[in-house]
Amino acid sequence: MSQPDLVLAIDQGTTNTKALLVDAAGRILQQASVPNAVSYPQSGWAEQSATALLDGVRQVIAAIVSKAGAQNIAAVAISNQRESIIVWDAAAGEPIGPCIIWQCRRSAATCEALRAAGHAGIIEQKTGLALDPLFPAGKIAWLLDAVPGARQRAEAGQLRAGTVDAWLLWTLSGGDVHATDHSNASRTQLFNTQTMAWDAELARLFDVPLSLLPVVMPSDSRFGETVAGASALPSGIPIHAMIGDSHAALYGHGVRKPGMVKATYGTGTSLMALTGERVLSRHGISSTIAWSTSAGPVHALEGNISVSGQAAAFMADMLGLADATALSDLAATVSDSNGVAFVPALVGLGAPHWRADARGTITGMTLGTSRAHLARAALEAIAFQVADVLAAMEQDTGTALAELRADGGASRNGFLMQFQADIIGRPVAVAAAAEVSALGAAALAHAALGHDTAPVAAAEHYAPAMPAAERNEHLARWHMAVARTLNQPETAPERGGFR
Repeated sequence: MSQPDLVLAIDQGTTNTKALLVDAAGRILQQASVPNAVSYPQSGWAEQSATALLDGVRQVIAAIVSKAGAQNIAAVAISNQRESIIVWDAAAGEPIGPCIIWQCRRSAATCEALRAAGHAGIIEQKTGLALDPLFPAGKIAWLLDAVPGARQRAEAGQLRAGTVDAWLLWTLSGGDVHATDHSNASRTQLFNTQTMAWDAELARLFDVPLSLLPVVMPSDSRFGETVAGASALPSGIPIHAMIGDSHAALYGHGVRKPGMVKATYGTGTSLMALTGERVLSRHGISSTIAWSTSAGPVHALEGNISVSGQAAAFMADMLGLADATALSDLAATVSDSNGVAFVPALVGLGAPHWRADARGTITGMTLGTSRAHLARAALEAIAFQVADVLAAMEQDTGTALAELRADGGASRNGFLMQFQADIIGRPVAVAAAAEVSALGAAALAHAALGHDTAPVAAAEHYAPAMPAAERNEHLARWHMAVARTLNQPETAPERGGFR
């Protein structure tokens, strides 16, 4: 029996590339995954092979098609790692350099020069984003300057630039469409979220030709169609949704109005909460576009934590453990961190601090410190960073966020999720499905096709149980460690306290 109206959802992340075949009820019929490699060629640099990312997408598509065929695929949906940038040759379709990913700090000097020249305020006012090398604008300029002849080729109209979604769309459509959606555009620091257009002044400040950039369309648009030979898919399947992975997760959780916040625990962590209108943060949080439809943009606040789940993997490696699971097992053998705090500023600190120059620190060690205490401190650091962002969000909105919806790899760790609930004093609901970003993109495509897909259900609920005095003691220790990392006076910031 045929299964009409299936959506093939591609989730191109930093660590893995996945594909899900999803029906109109939100059920996963088939799935495939391949790992991605990340290179760190210099201190603070992080990159991936754009060609390898594309090959991974082709592999997962081929795996799905080999199992289920393509005859019942009504649309393709794409969710993608955000703020990672690729520049490619328009004729050959080949990248001119690596995919410079969101973690990379190679454009830090550009950002500092703009800050010194007094431009940080206008950049944040137009984009809602703090001036930071996390965002792609400076990385595009770096590629144009680093690759011989690239600027001349750009001026001659021979190059294209875009986030990973635009790169995949270009390739899957056989070079026919150069477009992106509002969620991804809003993360580039070249898009004015007031005027909803690429901004000439921002392009001039970052020295990026606007001619390189894709057309910006609503997230549920029919962006283009697949072309045979570009992947295992035949020609003519519409690419009917594109959305950044964190935004897709929010959509997948079923959040459609303010009051809830979601956290996607991956290599880093993204917290996002809808706002009724565009809100510019005064507490180190980004203003962003969650998604857009024909009805217009949906605005949100977001806090980007650069290293969270990766902190556990890093500490596991430092301690000679097999993986983050072994780290968690070791951490569970002690009741606390014995005063140790680990600030994982391994590529700087993101929200709410935005200090690209910060580096990781471990404080509070004594002769009584054990490997288990270090393991526990690494896991606790994930929760502490989330607590800081959540508190900043509540200050910006002036309202309490009732519940944290969690997804991503680290959300499967029961110890971490209980500590997270305890340290924020809020319940935490963990999604039943691990692939919330892909399911969110699929739901967006299904909505465009006229189907109402149910949100991803919660599988686990964690209620806060820690006494307030103990919570405040934990937070004070954490904030002292952050202050040392940032070379600031060792006083706990106001945003750290949950009542």
